[in-house]
Amino acid sequence: MSLINSVLTWMFKKRLDQIQYFIDHPVEAQNRVFKKLIDTAKSTEWGLKYDYASMRNPEEFRNNIPLQNYESLKPYIERIIQGEQGILWPSEIKWFAKSSGTTSEKSKFIPVSKETLDECHFNGGRDVLALYAKNNPATRIFTGKGLVMGGSTQINKMNEGSYFGDLSAVMMKNMPLLGQLIRTPDLSIALMEEWEAKLEKMANETIKKNVTNMAGVPTWTLVLIEKILQKTGKVNLADVWPNLELYIHGGVSFKPYKQRFETLIKSENMHYMETYNASEGFFGIQHDLNHPSMLLMLDYGIFYEFIPVSQANSPNPDVYLIGDVEIGKNYAVIISTNSGLWRYMIGDTISFTGLNPYTFIITGRVKHYINAFGEEVIVDNTDEAIARACHEEPASVRDYTVAPVYFSAGGNGAHEWIIEFSNKPANLLRFESILDKELKNLNSDYEAKRYKDIALRKPIIHVAQSGFFDTWLKSKGKLGGQHKVPRLSNDRSYMESMLKLLSA
Repeated sequence: MSLINSVLTWMFKKRLDQIQYFIDHPVEAQNRVFKKLIDTAKSTEWGLKYDYASMRNPEEFRNNIPLQNYESLKPYIERIIQGEQGILWPSEIKWFAKSSGTTSEKSKFIPVSKETLDECHFNGGRDVLALYAKNNPATRIFTGKGLVMGGSTQINKMNEGSYFGDLSAVMMKNMPLLGQLIRTPDLSIALMEEWEAKLEKMANETIKKNVTNMAGVPTWTLVLIEKILQKTGKVNLADVWPNLELYIHGGVSFKPYKQRFETLIKSENMHYMETYNASEGFFGIQHDLNHPSMLLMLDYGIFYEFIPVSQANSPNPDVYLIGDVEIGKNYAVIISTNSGLWRYMIGDTISFTGLNPYTFIITGRVKHYINAFGEEVIVDNTDEAIARACHEEPASVRDYTVAPVYFSAGGNGAHEWIIEFSNKPANLLRFESILDKELKNLNSDYEAKRYKDIALRKPIIHVAQSGFFDTWLKSKGKLGGQHKVPRLSNDRSYMESMLKLLSA
């Protein structure tokens, strides 16, 4: 391990200097990324179509290239899957991250170039460790293994030279040797497709390992922790892995889960660190563990544009670059990447918390909100409200979903919740009251609609049995990997299917 420590120390020092550069010169860093992307892609089919050779600045880029989404780029991506190259990006693309967005039943296949793997995703993984080590000089995470909750991968049958899988699986399949040496479990287990069998084998293999850090989506990580505690007869994961000190999480908000983690991992040396690593790119890292904001990573081969959420569906929205954004406003994120996603709306919304450096929080999804009555409730509101309710009326939530109940002859509207608790509140009515109160505190529009129950009556809460959301995901063929329960829906399609299962 001493050789690994020496190599990592050298890498981290060099990288921290580069991070400091883009913190000090954010606009210049983004301009460099823009010029490199345009110059690299000028001879691709896309680059020729939009005359990248004569593209001089981001303003021309914005004025000449329409905003894109998966559907608009899908014809190009399908050709790449079939083996054509030089379409959106000049280097060979044979890997695709399978992304199943909760707003669609269909899978998306996001192209992943070698440049994206090396300059974006793997760089992001190294930067997480570099920033953590900077903030914790006495860390001993490199004396043991990192447990990674990965997805699964398989050969893309449309073309024998193309492969797809969850992003985590694509990364593990292509991970450099150094990364393979410091991770667990064995790749044959980590990439298993059947999640129930995978969790069993992961628990058996890792129980006796010196695990110092974990990474993964909170829901599945909790399931694994509980399985390990059950197998060992322990109540504290620190008794199983005494050198555990870091959990790297992402994919969903950590707010509803933090209390449960702290219950299962009782250790003064435990730290939690959020990352924003999506199928389309690695965007952010929590660089200050005392603050929930993440640092926007500006030199990963991704050029950013931002649109006010209120204009996300406008044909001619206002578009802002990194030097123009403001603190506290909700923006839809637009990216151009070194895999050939051009002016691509990823669907996530963020709000900047700082401009020196550029830090942000994820506030939700462009399509994941409830605004059936003008209340404009976003995921950040519900995550925070449920976390506060769990604190006041002690409880732990594994997952939840919310949808509107529309006006009817029998009454006015409401928000209907299905909540799966890891630890149920002693008084559900009090929990419900606190949740409603905190939503009012967090969202003035919700508070106004709840005034004297005129537009919205109090929330309707259903308590689901343990494993309910896993069963629902499994029924949709979406159990495991990066598949997530839709937190907020502006219609009742998901809710109705879940209520049928709940009453079965």
